[in-house]
Amino acid sequence: MNGLQQLDLQKALDQALADNQVAGAVAMIGDAGTVLASAEAGFSDPATGKPMVLDGIFQIASMTKAITSVAAMQLVERGLLALDEPIGAILPELANPDVLTGFDDDDTPIVAPAKKAITLRHLLTHTSGLGYAFTKANMAKAQGKVAPASIASITTPLMFEPGTDWLYGVSTDWVGRAVEAASGQTLGAYMEEHIFAPLAMQDTGFTVATDKSERRVPLLSRQADALVPFPIEIGGGDAAEYQSGGGGLYSTAADYMRFMRMILNRGSLEGARIISAETVAAMSKNQIGGMKAGQMESVVPLLANSFDAFPDMHCGWGLGFLINPETGPDGRAAGSLSWAGLTNCYYWIDPASDIAGLVLMQFLPFADPDALRVLAAVESAAYQRT
Repeated sequence: MNGLQQLDLQKALDQALADNQVAGAVAMIGDAGTVLASAEAGFSDPATGKPMVLDGIFQIASMTKAITSVAAMQLVERGLLALDEPIGAILPELANPDVLTGFDDDDTPIVAPAKKAITLRHLLTHTSGLGYAFTKANMAKAQGKVAPASIASITTPLMFEPGTDWLYGVSTDWVGRAVEAASGQTLGAYMEEHIFAPLAMQDTGFTVATDKSERRVPLLSRQADALVPFPIEIGGGDAAEYQSGGGGLYSTAADYMRFMRMILNRGSLEGARIISAETVAAMSKNQIGGMKAGQMESVVPLLANSFDAFPDMHCGWGLGFLINPETGPDGRAAGSLSWAGLTNCYYWIDPASDIAGLVLMQFLPFADPDALRVLAAVESAAYQRT
């Protein structure tokens, strides 16, 4: 990785945004020891002409999941959570789950009691049977109309028996609820004490402080070939009934890079031990056997396009991360850890190459083709040798 020039990443990002299809982006590349390169391009707010800034604060949406997973694994290390015990013991809402089997003539859901209990491992690996309403029409139909960011919005019948298939969904929100139940703290307070403060992640949390609001990057939506303001909060804002471990955090490129470098350093950064090396190894190992992970359908095109991170690979899932079993088309090695956020935020952690990278954008729908093109340009730049 030695020899990556700051100009290379900046040039790659400038070129990727040159056609103005993406309003603005921040990218950053690092290794276990340091930040190697960073770049910003385009606009934070194209309506006002406000330029993008490197320390812009983004809704990172499902990039929250990796942090929530680390929080849960800290509690596993402390003996306050168990990977393979029924999670209903501390989350009564999940104690007696039902599996959706169909609908009657009046479209009333038909359910049957699950034969197996949901465990923390099921939740961390997205094998619990819980999905997202925007990715499964049957789930939306079974759930009916519920308030966003309400407990009801993550309380649904299972799409299958726990442990029998992979389905991306609200499982990590329940992981966050388990962290709260086991620790006696709100998720945000727990993360601040045990992850953000030790890692000096000063701009990460479930809210943005008033004195930092100028750095917040507004959310946009691509509609009729134009990017227009779309002022929603993925985590629900003030109306939220819970702090979303699945998608509620705000963060910056620099903060999230510190989190990723901690993973590259096998659980510690600059003297702060967050999780053990053994826990990092477990989180980085495929936990779902022969199931295929990483694909996501969408039934709400305003929010997301259907997505498959590596359609030509049989990807696995660890305890919080997608794992590609082969070298990726843009450079990441086999065994890399990755995922993304609904707002077109993307990251990867490549232990074999000692590289971590991210690109943060702030618009819907997810998996926008131009956003994926920006990600590919940033990743390709990260693996260039000069």
